[in-house]
Amino acid sequence: MINAIIFDFGDVFINLDKQATQDKLQALGLKAWNEELDALNIAFEKGDCTREAFLNGFQKQIPNASHEEILAAWNAVLLDFPLYRLEFLQLLSQKYRLFLLSNTDAIHIDTFEQKTGSSFYGAFYQCFEKVYFSFEVGMRKPNAEIYLHVLQQNELSPKRTLFVDDKKENTDAAQALGLQVWNLQVGKEDVVDLFEKNNLG
Repeated sequence: MINAIIFDFGDVFINLDKQATQDKLQALGLKAWNEELDALNIAFEKGDCTREAFLNGFQKQIPNASHEEILAAWNAVLLDFPLYRLEFLQLLSQKYRLFLLSNTDAIHIDTFEQKTGSSFYGAFYQCFEKVYFSFEVGMRKPNAEIYLHVLQQNELSPKRTLFVDDKKENTDAAQALGLQVWNLQVGKEDVVDLFEKNNLG
């Protein structure tokens, strides 16, 4: 019987358009996403680099772009957060222990909070016992340490915990640690299909 659910954030609750960021960065003059930017993104998601250093890292590769233009491109990924998903989550929080576990950065979270406003994001965060953002905890999925951190800190039993994420590498890593998983297929499934897709008790 499942008694706890750990949710990812992007493309589970908030809709994303990853291509929009790529397109806007290319429009600013970025030739291609590369290993250096990958490392920069991971460092920023783990809180290992400042907002300034992150923007400067991009500016090195697109020298004609301003910080404001880079920020706008970076935030283009963030779309809407449908109200029906929040309402579903609020009902769910009355029956299960809920946690949020997201690979994200300070810029995206600030932007999400500014776009939705304090009453909306406050209601969202309130659904969870604890919210884990990678940039705050210094770890990111799919590394085992972040799952173990959440399990141990909250005394969760892996076999009684469901982990929901749209990335297969993340659900595979959780499954290897004994968690129940749902690899949500973006565009084909919605988080509100939770009961149809999973054997919840």
